Amino acid sequence: MRHLLGPLAAPVTYSRWLHLLIPSAVVSLWLFISIDTLWMPCLFAVPVGLLPSMRLAEGLQAQLLLTPGEHGTDSTPGEHGTDFSISAARAVTWGDRWRTVAWLEVRLLLTAAAGFATVWLPATTFDLLGVSLGATPGSNWLTGVLQARWLCALFAPLPMLLLLGLVVLCGEVATASARGLLGPSPTERMTALEERTEQLLERNRIARELHDSIGHALTVAVVQAGAARTAGNPEFTARALAAIEETGRHALEDLERVLRVLRESDLPAAAHPTLAEADRLLESARVSGAEIHVDMTGPLDLVPVPVSREGYRILQESLTNVLRHAGAVPVRVRIVVVKERLELEVTNPLAGSRRGPGGGSGLRGIRERAALLGGKAITGPHDGDWRVYASLPLDRIR
Repeated sequence: MRHLLGPLAAPVTYSRWLHLLIPSAVVSLWLFISIDTLWMPCLFAVPVGLLPSMRLAEGLQAQLLLTPGEHGTDSTPGEHGTDFSISAARAVTWGDRWRTVAWLEVRLLLTAAAGFATVWLPATTFDLLGVSLGATPGSNWLTGVLQARWLCALFAPLPMLLLLGLVVLCGEVATASARGLLGPSPTERMTALEERTEQLLERNRIARELHDSIGHALTVAVVQAGAARTAGNPEFTARALAAIEETGRHALEDLERVLRVLRESDLPAAAHPTLAEADRLLESARVSGAEIHVDMTGPLDLVPVPVSREGYRILQESLTNVLRHAGAVPVRVRIVVVKERLELEVTNPLAGSRRGPGGGSGLRGIRERAALLGGKAITGPHDGDWRVYASLPLDRIR
């Protein structure tokens, strides 16, 4: 019983019924023009349905009245509205236009059935109740068949029960038809899939940036604090505190920028550091006690921004790993820009390092950054040193 009466208690049932009755206002106006040509609205729906904006209008109305529950989910409609089972977008192809025409025809037929039932069935119940109370039977054929008062009283609720069943049935048919005829086209589904993939890639990149930036700042702070504690030199302690302050400030700026991007999805992820700011990383490592030898060759300012940005993060993660696992050791940094690629290499002595054999999310992130740009990254022991080598192509980005 609950299964049968459940739909009658759902608000969506009556919003769907309202959706079916809306076109009856237009059809009723046609009755004043010609009652013998009720098929004209169906013919008029063909050119109207071919208008590109009609699919947008019908899709929005169907979303609000036929599937209002989808607005309560966590999904947010994108530019093409493909996060809903019913699309709300202008018709782009002729296939979309003809599906809109078919939807209008189905909607008009369901409207005719819903309008007739809404008027005739309550009127029938009223006539049956009147006859059961002693009124003269009207022109309704059912009152003519059920002439006995007790039969009219017995069957009086039947038309209303039938109306309630039609309310549920027609609403379900209208919703299923809208999902089939106004649902996202293959092109829209592909666009939505690409947008969702881009969002996932962006979130993955943001997670890597947070790991690199915050991990670098914490590593520098730990190394500097430990060195200042054991040095017993006020001048060295002052430099260490200044380095911790500067590194922490940059980490807070990176954190605020990333959080702002996450809060406001339409905000461009601007102000990413590039290799043009590599001196900041190198100086931070020097202040932490590492002896940095740098070899830069080629015009860094001509490197495409995506490559330079990822190169900066690779260098940052490499220096962070040196400070974390090897401490204050000599580090050789080589950044070379040649005709078709950017080469970045960071090496440090392997002896005494507590580093594992190339695992961890940081090293995996370096390889992922290089792979996303079509390049490669190699991390591991090399000629008695620990080496991080990345080769990033430039021509694919341009």
